[in-house]
Amino acid sequence: MAVLEVDVGVCTFRREAVAETLASLAAQDLPPGVRMRVIVADNDETPSAEPRVRDAAVRLGLDLAYVHAPARNISRARNACVDAARGDFLAFLDDDETAAPGWLAALLAEAQRGGWDAVLGPVKAVYGDDAPPWLAAGDFHSTAPVEVGGRILKGYAGNVLLRGEAIAAHGLRFDEALGRQGGEDDDFFYRLTDAGGRIGFAPDALAHEPVPPTRASLKWLMTRSFRTGQTHGSRLSQQHRGPARLAQMGLAAAKGGVCLAGAAATAWSPKDRSRWLVRGSLHAGAVARLAGLRELQLY
Repeated sequence: MAVLEVDVGVCTFRREAVAETLASLAAQDLPPGVRMRVIVADNDETPSAEPRVRDAAVRLGLDLAYVHAPARNISRARNACVDAARGDFLAFLDDDETAAPGWLAALLAEAQRGGWDAVLGPVKAVYGDDAPPWLAAGDFHSTAPVEVGGRILKGYAGNVLLRGEAIAAHGLRFDEALGRQGGEDDDFFYRLTDAGGRIGFAPDALAHEPVPPTRASLKWLMTRSFRTGQTHGSRLSQQHRGPARLAQMGLAAAKGGVCLAGAAATAWSPKDRSRWLVRGSLHAGAVARLAGLRELQLY
């Protein structure tokens, strides 16, 4: 039987929880004929994670490659994983996530079923006991793909499987100019689908991500959504000029107005009001970028 080689990239920056991520990878129920190797890209100025990562790999019996990819730029770390990969597939998992035992098997099964160039899995948020009740009830931090016209046009790098041939064929890299401000994964997957690549979804490829107190607020959600809107606005700016761009600004502004009206109509409900406000921030970000304002720097 031919062996299917899969690399799993984990980008880390001063996060002790990476040991839990590695433990979840060591616990994967791999299908027959699949061999997994883990690539950890350390994005710190100094190789601070190396002792922790190597000790965990030995303890867990992981086939691991450690790469030092300084500094403080997530695109640089992701590209280091791309460069170090040598398997048929490259998956990504964030260093604050843990994968369910059937995570990789589910991604591979869907990739083979649909012949996809990339397959996304859901990221389920885990809220602490001190999180606001409306936040947990609304599940604002969980991640899943959005379809537009029956297609997934963009993805995220927190839970994804990429076909190695697609990366090579399209010369895909993460834009280092976006590595501190955010939006580098949106840009990556837009370029994949613009080149004809196809993205699928494996609902059983589940990863869990705890929500730290610093992100458990409406302010953080609105800031992140605004920044996502700016990424979309940047794409629209490239596609439209002159009056067409003004029309896009008007459309985004109108959508934002609808969201404000929705927030007013549901003011009694913190969960529903917040959902409208977060959505409105997305459209506000698109308007801001279409108007030429610079992107926020999130990280």
